[in-house]
Amino acid sequence: MAAEPSASSKPIIATESLGLLDTIDSTTDVSLGELDDVDDDEQQQQQQQQQNHTGASSPAHSLQTNGRKLIVILENASIEAAQLVNSRFETKLQLLNCDEHQSVLKRLGRDIADARPDIVHQCLLALLDSPLNKAGHMEVYIHTAKGVVIRINPECRIPRTIKRFSGLMCQLLELGYIESKAGVPFKLLEILQPPLQSYLPQDAVKIALSWNAPKVRLFKYFRDLELDNRPMVVAVGAMAKGKDTFADAYVDTKIGVSNYALSAAVACAKVCCALEDLWDIM
Repeated sequence: MAAEPSASSKPIIATESLGLLDTIDSTTDVSLGELDDVDDDEQQQQQQQQQNHTGASSPAHSLQTNGRKLIVILENASIEAAQLVNSRFETKLQLLNCDEHQSVLKRLGRDIADARPDIVHQCLLALLDSPLNKAGHMEVYIHTAKGVVIRINPECRIPRTIKRFSGLMCQLLELGYIESKAGVPFKLLEILQPPLQSYLPQDAVKIALSWNAPKVRLFKYFRDLELDNRPMVVAVGAMAKGKDTFADAYVDTKIGVSNYALSAAVACAKVCCALEDLWDIM
């Protein structure tokens, strides 16, 4: 058994981001909340539902292959894990968030507004629970502020609470993928090699949502695009604040969807509802 550290030893905060490791001595005890992974029972229930819905084949095969497809990209997402050593010298991989890790973020010289994984969580719930996704017309990607590209399988059921979601994201960042164990294994979430643009259809209409862009009525705007024969990419800023230049590298135009400031999740829901009306999805 290793010798117990002396009382004068300082807790260490080791942060890991895309292979970069910084170690910071803490002059005070660090009290960090424990994160639980998704319960095994809940995972088995989700996997059984997926197996019943899709049969033995991979859910990726259930996607619509015609032009009626929406590809949503959650840009500048705050999905960053860190190895944190608390005052009891217990190390655990945790997803940084502004509620539990304010002291850690300050020591790293980071703005606490940059640690908002709850925005991504809310967007994923709105997107994956939508009738548009259940009808097989959607793909979702996460593009983090650190450049990590994550693909979400349309059949993936995101945990309902932010605590369980954080545990799931930590598993993903550590392993590189999350795989279903029911029936024929398939990847529910996976980290892809950049760049993001290589996964987007060349003939797709590429749009970014922006507060500063001209406002449009989504139903009429989408109808005029004639999306029956080509897919559409919509980039949504999944951050608390910042410029709308997150998708300038690949989008063709920017649009606004309201005269009011909307959360990213509400903006995602408005896009889904407009396409559901356009494509007669109940």
